Amino acid sequence: MADASSAAATASAQPAASAPLAGRVAIVTGASRGIGRAIAAHLSSLGASLVLGYASSDAEAEALAASLPRAVAVRADVSDEAGVRSLFDAAESAFGAGAHILVANAGVLDDKYPSLADTTTESFDRTLAVNARGVFLCLREAANQLPRGGGGRIVAVTSSVVGSLPTGYAAYTASKAAVEAMVRTMAKELKGTRITANCVAPGSTASDMFFAGKTEDMVRRNVENNPMERLGEPRDIAPVVGFLCTDAAEWVNGQVIRANGGYV
Repeated sequence: MADASSAAATASAQPAASAPLAGRVAIVTGASRGIGRAIAAHLSSLGASLVLGYASSDAEAEALAASLPRAVAVRADVSDEAGVRSLFDAAESAFGAGAHILVANAGVLDDKYPSLADTTTESFDRTLAVNARGVFLCLREAANQLPRGGGGRIVAVTSSVVGSLPTGYAAYTASKAAVEAMVRTMAKELKGTRITANCVAPGSTASDMFFAGKTEDMVRRNVENNPMERLGEPRDIAPVVGFLCTDAAEWVNGQVIRANGGYV
């Protein structure tokens, strides 16, 4: 017979029955740092079991997995079909159930911020490979694997640059616009499944990717141009994604939610 302390430990490792995502498995790509890390931690707090997809930062991904009650870290290249399948396979092998939720968050940005005229073919191809092809592969796998009949949720993290169209972001903006088009189309194609598909489009958010290559003046201008007079934080984005993953959000479908403090 298990002693009281071990029984208590087992109970604490189980999601509370009242947690909105109790018993559900979520895949989050780009989960080792920044917005993806905050999303993963928030979904865990809602009761979800997590597959943490990442492309680098092994130590950070493993540390996050160890800090959450039900999580496994999986290194995978989302631009590769086998890599994407490995994330969904991990949900089944780690938790005995297929994924219920996909959050497609992984992305890259050319931190030289070239004009379109100065964007190299290599930079363009890399940006589209991860940001557009990678999300396409994740969306396709989710459309074929998420459960029908309720609880299936797809959220793609895009960007408010699709609305603001800043200079120096041509390839990045194009990649995120493509994702928004795919997700909104997909919401209609999934008619009858009760799987919802939405986008969350952050504005300037304090993260390694945002700060990369930016001068202090560039950061200052982002702050000054926002009605809230600050940068966003990953914690501003995670609850928006979390809501869209719950049953309470079933009537929100095919939408792009711009979480940017009113910038655009």
